[in-house]
Amino acid sequence: MMKNNFQFSIFIFLIISFIFGCSKSTKDNTAKPQENKIEEKIILNKEKINTPITINTKNVVSYLTEYEQNNPENLLIIKTRLGDIKIKLYQDTPLHRANFIFLSKEGYFDTTCFYRVVPNFIIQGGDSENLNTMKYKNKYKNYHIPAEFVKKYKHKYGAVAAARDWVDNPTKRSTPFEFYIVQNKKGAHHLDGEHTVFGEVISGFSVIDKISNLKAGSDEWPLEDVFMKVEVLE
Repeated sequence: MMKNNFQFSIFIFLIISFIFGCSKSTKDNTAKPQENKIEEKIILNKEKINTPITINTKNVVSYLTEYEQNNPENLLIIKTRLGDIKIKLYQDTPLHRANFIFLSKEGYFDTTCFYRVVPNFIIQGGDSENLNTMKYKNKYKNYHIPAEFVKKYKHKYGAVAAARDWVDNPTKRSTPFEFYIVQNKKGAHHLDGEHTVFGEVISGFSVIDKISNLKAGSDEWPLEDVFMKVEVLE
């Protein structure tokens, strides 16, 4: 009798162990996929947070401020078929400096040309009829830069300044894409305080003169395009 009870107890124990073993195994198998989903969701969220935000109208100041801190270069070369122009950007017009470096590194200016030439006045660049130019503008939503007027920076010969809209622009915000270089040796001082001067030419003055003297149509656009390639030096 005792032997039968002992065998029966062992039988019951084996059944209970089997049931709990199956339950544990089932629980483990259902938990692992759930944990993987949680981990996957966390990774996706991190990737979303770390995705760079493209510059736009709303974040232009914060974006350029951060970009300026991480990109200290201020020397560039504008290469053209008529020669090279070397320019220096001013540190105390930080938003304009950062913007010019940003667009140069993005390759925007490499799609553009000097599209306006006025002898004894200026040459203006940063636009073209190239479809890639418009793609860049659409990508960056045609943002504007707050004016950065510094009294010591005048429209002297070789000054580099930002173009801007004259209509509905009381704060004189600059367009980020278009710039001009003063070609008149006496300067263009009637523009002081109207456009932000953010740099100057340090070599290649003869190239400026060559470009300004090109034959142009009634819209001041040269009959033969002068495309540019901008390289950031340091």
